[in-house]
Amino acid sequence: MTAEPVANSTIRPPREERWGPVNERRPDTNADGRESDGVYTSRLYDLYADGDGASPPHGTGTRPAPAKVRRAELATFLRSRRERLTPQDVGMPGGPRRRTPGLRREEVAQLAGVGVTWYTWLEQGRPINASTQVLDAIARTLRLDRDEHDHLYRLADVPSIAVPDARTVGLEPEVLEIIGDMTSLAAVLNERFDVLAWNRPYELVFPSLTTKRYRYRNTLWATFAMPGCCHPFVNRGEEMPYMVATLRAAYGRHVGEPCWELFIKDLIEQSPEFARMWRDHEVRGHSTRTKIFRHPALGELRFKATSLGVLATPGVGIAVYRPADQQTKDGMAQLEAGVQAPIGTLPCGHSIAPVPV
Repeated sequence: MTAEPVANSTIRPPREERWGPVNERRPDTNADGRESDGVYTSRLYDLYADGDGASPPHGTGTRPAPAKVRRAELATFLRSRRERLTPQDVGMPGGPRRRTPGLRREEVAQLAGVGVTWYTWLEQGRPINASTQVLDAIARTLRLDRDEHDHLYRLADVPSIAVPDARTVGLEPEVLEIIGDMTSLAAVLNERFDVLAWNRPYELVFPSLTTKRYRYRNTLWATFAMPGCCHPFVNRGEEMPYMVATLRAAYGRHVGEPCWELFIKDLIEQSPEFARMWRDHEVRGHSTRTKIFRHPALGELRFKATSLGVLATPGVGIAVYRPADQQTKDGMAQLEAGVQAPIGTLPCGHSIAPVPV
C-alpha cells in the first residue's frame, strides 16, 4: 500500500454520491479529527448507508455478489490465464501458427482431465458447479501461483474457503491505540485501500492524503490520479502493478458489491494506466515491500512496508512503514522537529503544498 504525494494537481475526483456516507468527525475528536491519543480517524469505517445499495466501506457487507457477475469474472480470469501460456510451456508441440494467443480450450481440458464442453461452459460463465479437485487440476494446468489459485477458488465460490459474511461497526479501540503508540508510519486501510485511521508520522509524510475528505482518502486513487511528472513515488513502476494485483485478489471477495464495482469503474475512467493493469487480471497477496518516496525537503525516503491483518475486523489491515536506512530515519526526525516542505511550483507546473506541523 502506498500513499498520496505531497504535490497537488487538478484531478477529477471520484463520484462522491456513489462511494458511501458523508464523512463525519468522531464525537470524541478535536476539529482537526485528532483524538486524545494522537490518532486520526475517518468515520468511513463505521457508517453505513441503508437502503441505497451500498455495501459497508471495508467490504464486509452481508449482500452476496450476484452469481452472474461472479461467473463473468471467473470466465475472464480463466481466459486471461489460458492466453498467457504457449503449447511449449506445457510440453505440447507448437504446431502451425495460431490465430489467437495461448492454449486452446480443448488443450486445457485435455491436460486438466475434464470434458471440453464442460470447460468451455466454465470459461463462458455458464451456471455450472466445479469441485475443488477439478479446480485444482485447472490451476495446475494453467500454472497458477498460490495467490491466483486462491483467487480461482473465491471466484468459483467454493464453500470450503469462502470468506464468511460479517457486519462490523468499527475498529476496536485497541487498534487505534496500537497505531498511536507506533513511532513508525502506520495507517489502517481496508481491502479497497481507503485510509480509515493513521498516526502522526504517517500524516507528516503524506499530509495531502490525510487532509482530504474520506472519498478522496484512498491510496490507489492518489497513486493513479496524480500525474507521473510530479508524483513522489519513485519506484511506482514496480509497485503500481503490485497494488492493482492486490486489489484484484481482494475483488474476488466482493464481486458485484456496488461500492466496489463503482470504485473500479471510476478508477478505470480516471486512469488509462490503471485500466490497462486491471485488464491483465494479475492477482497477488500482501508481502513486505520497499517503498521509495521523494520528499521535496528531505530527498528520497525509503521504507519497508508491511501489512498486518486485524482479525477482529475482517477486510481491514494495518500498513506499517519502517525506515529502511539511516537517511530515512534522520529525515523522519527532521519532520518531527518541524521541517517543512518548500512552497513553490514544480517544472511541470503543479504546486507543492507545505507539510503541516
